[in-house]
Amino acid sequence: MKTMLSMLMLAAVALTAGCSPVPKRAESREVLDAQINEAFVRFKEEDPGIQRFFDQSAGYAAFPRVFKGAFWIGGAHGNGILYEGSQATGYVSLSQATLGFSFGGEFFREIIFFRTTADIERFKIKDYTFSAQATAVAITAGAAAKADYRDGMAVFVMTDAGLMVDASIGGQKFNYVPMTVR
Repeated sequence: MKTMLSMLMLAAVALTAGCSPVPKRAESREVLDAQINEAFVRFKEEDPGIQRFFDQSAGYAAFPRVFKGAFWIGGAHGNGILYEGSQATGYVSLSQATLGFSFGGEFFREIIFFRTTADIERFKIKDYTFSAQATAVAITAGAAAKADYRDGMAVFVMTDAGLMVDASIGGQKFNYVPMTVR
């Protein structure tokens, strides 16, 4: 099973190898900023309790629009921004590969909160991978009150649109590029 998961992650890496998290044009950066600000508003409207994570975390990675599609084998991809404190410090991309009983497609938003600066540094390491699906909290009223950090991270997701039947295994891979690098 580990071999199959490794092969899926390798396939996800290969499929998204040319997908840079850095927006190519200033307009694209402005659109990404606007989408992230809208995502923050939507998360806070859905569950005001999430504010404690914004207030107490060392930082967070925000992905305002991730597309996920599957027919037995699935994949997802989205771009976002890493914030240390409340300062944007870099661009991040999310790639996901899954295998199992999974059909459909959906758009979702994801925020990963980091408890400490060491957790942020670990995330920024090239080719950082983890299974966010197993630890993600679907944002609903009151969900953040029961949520906590796991391995230094708290992951929240909000479905935007689509329909997905998903009973699969997989992992998410992240790529970080500092904002000073173009």
